Amino acid sequence: MEDVKATNKQKRFIRSIAMSAHFGGLVCGWMAFSIACADVRAVDMDHDRLADAAAMRGIAFLSQRQSEFGSWSPQIGPAVTAMVLTVMLDRPDLVHDDLVVDRALAFILSKCRDNGGIHDGIMQNYNTAICLSALARARQSPRVVEAIDKGCEFLRQLQWYDQVDPKSVSVGPEHPFYGGAGYGKHGRPDLSNTQIMLQGLYDAGLSPTDPVFQRALVFISRCQGTAANMQCGDQIVQDGGFVYSTSIDKNHIGISQSLASPELRDQAILGKPVTGLRTYGSMTYAGFKSYVYAMLSRDDPRVIDAYNWIRRHYTVDHNPGMPEGLKLDGYFYYLMTMSRALDAWGSRYIKTPDGYRHDWSKDMTTKLLAMQRADGSWWNKSGRWMENDTNLVTAYALIALVHALK
Repeated sequence: MEDVKATNKQKRFIRSIAMSAHFGGLVCGWMAFSIACADVRAVDMDHDRLADAAAMRGIAFLSQRQSEFGSWSPQIGPAVTAMVLTVMLDRPDLVHDDLVVDRALAFILSKCRDNGGIHDGIMQNYNTAICLSALARARQSPRVVEAIDKGCEFLRQLQWYDQVDPKSVSVGPEHPFYGGAGYGKHGRPDLSNTQIMLQGLYDAGLSPTDPVFQRALVFISRCQGTAANMQCGDQIVQDGGFVYSTSIDKNHIGISQSLASPELRDQAILGKPVTGLRTYGSMTYAGFKSYVYAMLSRDDPRVIDAYNWIRRHYTVDHNPGMPEGLKLDGYFYYLMTMSRALDAWGSRYIKTPDGYRHDWSKDMTTKLLAMQRADGSWWNKSGRWMENDTNLVTAYALIALVHALK
């Protein structure tokens, strides 16, 4: 039986158990306790039914907005289409029109390139990795299997290792770029694109012992604010959380960047030293999830530090760590990454420092239910990072919902 925080009604039952036991009525007490547990299960079932209904409305909304070419929001490539397809393939019981799925799959396959990339010429890593996640759920044909195999190899080549950086410096294990990936062909790496690369490879079935994962851990660890981070740790608040990148751009290699500390980016460009970069939620869950996918031990200090950050900053209301006025920036990306990370972690509860055990799955689904619009979509009033695109945000919300319901 799952441990849940007792409601007032359940507490009355529990008190009745104690009284029954005191007077020798143990049988009656346990009967009352069983009824209380049945009440909890019934509430959970009702909640799950509401969440399923919300997912169905979201999928119906997206189905109606598919273009004649099988895509959603194709201006950045096939990535949004792949996210929508991922949701539909994860919840086939909620899809009523297989033609929608077939057209989306055909659109993605039409973007496959001879070198294994799946994109429209821009954001090559981002698009290919997200498409791999969708294709991994549709291995029915040799063409899809071939696209997965070639796509995995393409992503390997985009990861930074043994190349030269924009200043013609070799990218070995000590280089700030090492193990990371950016949006495109050897662009400056960042944690978001690195975790998206690993998500695609993980979904495609690549072993966590593969060198791609092991190299990525080097980069990811350098984005974490811990004393163990010998290269960039002095630039980041050492609270166990993560920042965006080990470098601002090709002209400022080795100067870390946090999108929660935009003012420090300006200082760095002026040549001033950077310390105290703020860590934040979306990147901390990205780093934590990548540690889980790479099967780092739960006793690893990096994992412990990241999880303790999550415990201290637990919320489904905003992107924690972001400064006032920016707390909804990247909010739905945050929920998606949080849900995937905690689903992979495998525990339904997070115990915060105040001793409260939060049911993150229920908290997240309750929040998403409250934010869903009448037409079945979701939307962020903060349009940063494309979160004013209802197709993208609805896909983010549905992916979060699917993982919270597992």
